[in-house]
Amino acid sequence: MSDTALRPDLDRRTTDEGDHDRFSHYVPKHELTRALVEGTPVTALCGKRWVPSRDPERYPVCQTCQEIVGQIPR
Repeated sequence: MSDTALRPDLDRRTTDEGDHDRFSHYVPKHELTRALVEGTPVTALCGKRWVPSRDPERYPVCQTCQEIVGQIPR
């Protein structure tokens, strides 16, 4: 178990500190839904792996994810 889970003062989900380094990423919808329900990590198109917990509308879109999405034929 990590100390972060036991120390609210270290829980980054409770603060906006560092938000300038955050981006919204593209993740397959079924993976995102499962992650939000189960609290499991997801992997974005750019390779970033994390447990989603914030409103993605608050952040700019990751340029790497956006470029990859732009290359996918529709």
